Amino acid sequence: MEGLLEAVMARAGVVGRVTGLQRLSGGANMESWVFGCAEERFVLRRAPSAEWIAARPLDMAGEAELMRRAHAAGVHAPEVVAELAPNDALGIGFIMRCLPGTADPEVALSSPPNLADDLARAMAGIHALNPSGLEFLPRLFPGDGVEGLAQQFADAGGDRPVIALGLAWLRANLPPPAPLVVVHGDFRIGNLMVENGRLSGVLDWELAHLGDGHEDLAYGCMTVWRFGRLDRQGFGLTDVASLARAYEAAGGEPFDAPRFRFWLVYRTVWWALGCLAMGRSWREGTDRSLERVVVARRCAEQELDLLLLLESEAPESERRKALSLATPTRQAGPGEPSAAEILTAISEWLAATVKPNLAGRERWELAVAQNALGIVRRELAGRADPADKPLADDLLAGRKSLATPGLLATLRARVLSTLAADMPKYPALAAAAKLWEQH
Repeated sequence: MEGLLEAVMARAGVVGRVTGLQRLSGGANMESWVFGCAEERFVLRRAPSAEWIAARPLDMAGEAELMRRAHAAGVHAPEVVAELAPNDALGIGFIMRCLPGTADPEVALSSPPNLADDLARAMAGIHALNPSGLEFLPRLFPGDGVEGLAQQFADAGGDRPVIALGLAWLRANLPPPAPLVVVHGDFRIGNLMVENGRLSGVLDWELAHLGDGHEDLAYGCMTVWRFGRLDRQGFGLTDVASLARAYEAAGGEPFDAPRFRFWLVYRTVWWALGCLAMGRSWREGTDRSLERVVVARRCAEQELDLLLLLESEAPESERRKALSLATPTRQAGPGEPSAAEILTAISEWLAATVKPNLAGRERWELAVAQNALGIVRRELAGRADPADKPLADDLLAGRKSLATPGLLATLRARVLSTLAADMPKYPALAAAAKLWEQH
């Protein structure tokens, strides 16, 4: 692979040996490989397969062109130095120059408050890009987007009541048309490079499209992308009002609170369905990686967040009702080890004997495997079934709502039980349980 990369780099005018080639961990879709050449560092970003990229609204050539436009306009986008050609025998993708800093969420969230201003300026800069010549970007209109989500929900079985609740709310709360601007689509902590407390790069442009700029503002404020900073809704760095003021001061359009709320609910439903799609991808053989199976179980995180977003619209009498009884847990007896105990033993063995011998992506994949074992162990101990097709149908059709007596309490209990089995370390879980137990 090094020799093939050297040929591509030479074509781009960078001549030298490729050294230190290593695949980076993480990345839900794309592959990223870091390497050195001619005393500089570069990243190869490529699609997992031609079939995968063919199904995407934005191909990698379009992504590279948008990044070039953004970089030229002064946005902190990586500099694309070469695109892969079919005869390069490296797949589909491009090579970009490494940016300084790190995308580690802990580093970003421990940065000074002025990082939030940097993010606001970057979003305003992206939204100000001239769309002329970017006609290849897909367009997203709220109504079309919601119906697309509804189809994804149907394809996934249409049996998750909380997602159905979200879809019904979205259909009833479509915002008026907004000016079409370039939307990054994945602008959040974890995709942003930070150096010395300041923004140094915006990564992962594969979801870019023309749409409503408030979508970017809302997406980075989702609970899942604040990595435990529950008290700072503005990207985990500040409050939304301060973020909005900084965005407007940088040239962004006036902040619209109802529009922001719509996109916050929309992207929460979107990511819940995206998680379920990961499981479908594994089941159908498109991607049989263990990561896909585990990420599918993160749907429960979004269902909790969605219920927290929407429960304020339930009557006060329903919000104050006590939680329904949770699924009883099964305790191991004094005799033979239970299946859950065997899974615990396997996980402990992996940690003690296999983990010390691994590094880089392999060590990360082991952590994913241990997480998967934990999910199975906790489900064996007791987990509410999140699927309920009749109830989902009733919510989607409007026959039931959060005003239905006892429904909110039932949904709360189910979500807590499911998430406690699937992702018990999700920060919002403990906070929600405490909040709901106080009623």
